Amino acid sequence: MILRHLLLFLFSFLLSLSVLGHGLAPQPPKEEARKIIFPDTEEYLTLVFDPHTHSVFSDGHVWPKIRVGEAVRDGLDAMAITEHLEYQPHIADLPHKDRNRSFEEAADAARYSKLIVIPGAEITRKAPASHMNAIFIKDANKLYHVPESAELNSSTDFRNAAREWPAQNAVEAANKQGALVFWNHSWWGSDFPNGIPVLSDFHKKNIRKGLLHGIEIANGKNYSEDAFRMALDKNLTLFGASDVHDLIDWDYEPHKGGHRPVTLVFAKERSAESMKEALFDRRTVVWFKNWLMGRAAHLQPLLEASLTVGDVTYQDGEILIFTIHNHSDADFHLRSLSPFGLHQHASTFTVSQHSSERLMVRTGTAVESISLEFEVLNAFVAPNKTARIELSTEIE
Repeated sequence: MILRHLLLFLFSFLLSLSVLGHGLAPQPPKEEARKIIFPDTEEYLTLVFDPHTHSVFSDGHVWPKIRVGEAVRDGLDAMAITEHLEYQPHIADLPHKDRNRSFEEAADAARYSKLIVIPGAEITRKAPASHMNAIFIKDANKLYHVPESAELNSSTDFRNAAREWPAQNAVEAANKQGALVFWNHSWWGSDFPNGIPVLSDFHKKNIRKGLLHGIEIANGKNYSEDAFRMALDKNLTLFGASDVHDLIDWDYEPHKGGHRPVTLVFAKERSAESMKEALFDRRTVVWFKNWLMGRAAHLQPLLEASLTVGDVTYQDGEILIFTIHNHSDADFHLRSLSPFGLHQHASTFTVSQHSSERLMVRTGTAVESISLEFEVLNAFVAPNKTARIELSTEIE
């Protein structure tokens, strides 16, 4: 444990060395391989967003500018700072009364980068309310309350006092600020030991009133098909998030090809306001490990932008060479649904990220045009329901 903290300190120190802990996030060396890249669709920009992160201003272990540096290295378009309002384990070391300080530090560090920093907060309760994020808030201080008379001798005293304020008050205060509120890690073990989340009356009421707008279906290293189903049934925005507390490099190992879970947002322009509009309109796809999950209306255009047809020609007039380009960070696992057989592939194959796959298609006789349909085995429009894509082209 001592070695782990020493390594964390050294990593944070090196990232912060140029400005001694304050100011702008350092400009990292180019590490294109770890950047999360998905193409824009025909109608929208595809913005990569991590909506759930923590720093030392709640129970995270790094300064907010380190979060900014990580986001820039990962090629994120946006991130939200969502510190626990009621849970402040470092309060003896950082006795900040202004719960906006984490966002202000991150926004200041990102001011010369292209990263959009979204203000947010995590409302922290036991079941049935559990944990909820409110993003696009204006003032985090109005989302929690601790009586002036409370005796606060420790972080536990603070947490217990803050949790006395009803969660419903916090949800309503967030909505008064125009915030988008979503349910975090709904399957959490302390609330649902069997890993199967159930909508409580609290959640049902707030969904019905339009006060709860989304739900995480992927958080950290976990994904919930049940949460995915809830989102579709209740018309909620789908979210995927890192919920990072330590270093991204420790938790997700991008140097080994890993990545944080993210929410792909389909926005009209690259701005916080446009992202907010898209999120309220539920235009998202979640990327978790090597799986994509989203509503068909949003996932299908992303697949069509990611997988395109390249060179198509006959080899010696007998077998058709059909090239598929992949413009995304996902390795797409495809299963051919075409009546034509493949000459050098089985019916299932992979088109790796940012690469091409050359198929040899047995059409029998020469054709002037072709349409090949594939099941995308790692893209889901509902739990256990995969997406499909059709790639068509004329043949010269």
